[in-house]
Amino acid sequence: MSKGSPASPSLLAAKSPGHAGAAPTGNIAALPASSVMGPNNVVAPIQMTGSEAIVRSLEELGVKDIFGLPGGAILPTYDPLMASSLNHILVRHEQGAGHAAQGYAMVTGQVGVCIATSGPGATNLVTPIMDAHMDSVPLVAITGQVSSGVIGTDAFQEADIVGITLPITKHSFLVTNPNDIPRIMAEAFHLASTGRPGPVLVDVAKDAQQGQMTFSWPPTIDLPGYRPVFRGHSKQLREAARLIAAAKKPVLYVGGGVVKAHASKELLALAELTGAPVATTLMARGAFPDSHPQHVGMPGMHGTVSAVTALQQADLLITLGARFDDRVTGVLSTFAPHAKIIHADIDPAEISKNRIADVPIVGSVKEIIPDLTAAVKAEFEAKGTPDLGDWWAFLNNLKETYPLGWTEPEDGLMSPQRVISRIGALTGPEGVYVAGVGQHQMWAAQFVKYERPHAWLNSGGAGTMGYSVPAAMGAKVGNPDRVVWAIDGDGCFQMTNQELATCALNNIPIKVAIINNSSLGMVRQWQTLFYEGRYSNTDLNTGHDTVRIPDFVKMADAYGCVGLRCERTEDIDATIEAALAINDRPVVIDFVVSPDSMVWPMVPAGVSNDQIQVARNMTPVWEEED
Repeated sequence: MSKGSPASPSLLAAKSPGHAGAAPTGNIAALPASSVMGPNNVVAPIQMTGSEAIVRSLEELGVKDIFGLPGGAILPTYDPLMASSLNHILVRHEQGAGHAAQGYAMVTGQVGVCIATSGPGATNLVTPIMDAHMDSVPLVAITGQVSSGVIGTDAFQEADIVGITLPITKHSFLVTNPNDIPRIMAEAFHLASTGRPGPVLVDVAKDAQQGQMTFSWPPTIDLPGYRPVFRGHSKQLREAARLIAAAKKPVLYVGGGVVKAHASKELLALAELTGAPVATTLMARGAFPDSHPQHVGMPGMHGTVSAVTALQQADLLITLGARFDDRVTGVLSTFAPHAKIIHADIDPAEISKNRIADVPIVGSVKEIIPDLTAAVKAEFEAKGTPDLGDWWAFLNNLKETYPLGWTEPEDGLMSPQRVISRIGALTGPEGVYVAGVGQHQMWAAQFVKYERPHAWLNSGGAGTMGYSVPAAMGAKVGNPDRVVWAIDGDGCFQMTNQELATCALNNIPIKVAIINNSSLGMVRQWQTLFYEGRYSNTDLNTGHDTVRIPDFVKMADAYGCVGLRCERTEDIDATIEAALAINDRPVVIDFVVSPDSMVWPMVPAGVSNDQIQVARNMTPVWEEED
């Protein structure tokens, strides 16, 4: 499609330099409320169809790659795609399109785009839309809808996807007038990428796609009432600095919002100024380097003893882009009982939702952290830097006494923790690691060393089985020069492995490590611990000494991938190295591991974090810090 002319200097002056095609060097959410994303072209009015307007709008918004699957109600839009500059990747299931768009967004900082038809095509997107909503991923989902004249009549493949998705999107649009398409597309991208990122649905009636309209660019965004706050209030920042200067046992409780805001450098400066321990949640792995001496690990149900205990015994939590979710807090009433709370978040609805904040700060952590650092520096200069020596002596003793580790399985099969740690060690910190959900997810969070943001992708809030392979596919499209691993379970893998066909046909050479314990591993772990080993419907018959249905190596071959199997500890490194040497097609490795390996540490559901266990019925022994 033809492109418009560059915008005039006066128009450019009103726009932010950030756009959909930019690298994630800053917080996309800091765009002015009136800004339209994209390369800042001006397009004079021209006649075209609504479908052509959808495609042209995507081009003008700076989109390069989209993931989708056509069907009758979206077919008018697929026709102009053939002549566009967009790289459309044909998936094998709409859920794969949504997760791929998520993975793309997570590694690039751009808005991920997926497209599907009406009815079942649209409802197949509900899971990734909900996943993006829970994990604050910028996503625009475009769906076809039946013609406006038959909406509400239960027409063929009609589903009220706007009504279905309203609770799990930042906004859902229904387009029935083709002239509204440019404005709504610009608004959708603005909503998805600003404030707290999240998914936006654009549902376009078939007659709106086929109808004639007058296209011009840029459109005027009209979102009354949507005014995200980016800068923290100066009074609150000063109060936060005062608490930090007075604290004897502070902890930086870092959530995924720091990754979404691209604020890792700012976090590092604040951490080193304060000298406080840093705990990074499951969604924040890589926001602060694992190798840094101030990092105490991941908190939560399967967090490190040092991180969980640091939060429990802190007198101040400096909470940045985190939401006090139940997997971190355990029983909320017993969480960090002696701590005052500083809570900074772009979403005011999160502040004091679960834990009352003593100092609430609304805004982007990209803006808040440098201002807080300056305020803390001034406070330290005026009153002196606090001595955290005793606090660190206590925490360092915990780190040394209760490091992450594992015991070798008694059944002679491979340790899944060893497999995953070797994948991380042999690939290195520049790789991208995408996990499914369950035991392998926790082991990947624990035993891969993360030194940079955007290296760790997983389904945190929703816990979506089937996330890994398509999300890894999207991540590889967004970061083609990086090694991308999908670390998956044999249960998760069987939900979306058809996207291996997409990868093979589109030259997307991801590497898939199936941690094959022949079971729904985390469910089996809970059955072992809490249901007296009654393994009801968790055996998948894929691993050692089973019928191996399916045979993952044969499946990989059928999909045009390289299939490998590793069953001996002494072969782990050689198998991983063989996979790393293959870059012309996807590689699938069937790592046959012990079904008896468990994720430790663990805080059982429904109990206080003080009751963290390092192994079955083994609780750490320590003298509480006074």
